[in-house]
Amino acid sequence: MSKRQFGLIGKNISYSFSKKYFTEKFALGNLEDYFYENFDLQSIDEFPEILKNNSDLKGLNVTIPFKETIIPYLDKLSKNAQKIGAVNVIRFTKKGSLKGYNSDYYGFIKSLKPLLKEHHKKALILGTGGASKGIAFGLEKLGILYTFVSREEKEGMINYNRINATTFDNYKIIINCTPLGTSPNVKEFPNLPYQFFTKKHIAFDLIYNPEETQFLKKAKKKGATIKNGFEMLQYQAEKSWKIWNK
Repeated sequence: MSKRQFGLIGKNISYSFSKKYFTEKFALGNLEDYFYENFDLQSIDEFPEILKNNSDLKGLNVTIPFKETIIPYLDKLSKNAQKIGAVNVIRFTKKGSLKGYNSDYYGFIKSLKPLLKEHHKKALILGTGGASKGIAFGLEKLGILYTFVSREEKEGMINYNRINATTFDNYKIIINCTPLGTSPNVKEFPNLPYQFFTKKHIAFDLIYNPEETQFLKKAKKKGATIKNGFEMLQYQAEKSWKIWNK
């Protein structure tokens, strides 16, 4: 049987969850010819080189900061990836073309849903990168209204300076889609008035390393329900596996 290779493309990804997760999955399933590798790129321009040098590739995951810039290199997009405008899974089809999918929104929905209560009607999304697009799509599917928070004032978004007690009254879900607080920069956190978190709030962080970011710790102190990105990643990884094995 020929070697079947999978991998992750991203920048500074030595910490990555995916490699460990899939390597263990392959071992448990006795999939001896299956391999998972990290492809650490400084620029998306290096992507064609990966394809050229790895002829056994059957599927890839895509992480920060390439979820949007990868799109021009793909032959096709799934309907959802097209709507979202960001890709985190690539399937190598039998015909040899590359098709982009998004499993972030699926993992997010599965992870957030058990925490939702009647008063969770609106969410603030911190950050505007590729990851935030999948989150926004997931919130739409759940019927939750959302507003993006950006460092600069842009159309349809608010900036951090505008967030106050009234904002926290209106938005009971706060989702961190920025890299602030990721290991090794564990002292960083989004610039929020954390004193306005309450027991009615959910603080959700896409970061999973460390397990509890400063963002989550500060929200938890005020009684908020907190959740990190680990379970979301597990769900999206399983979805990736299904996509690759279509």
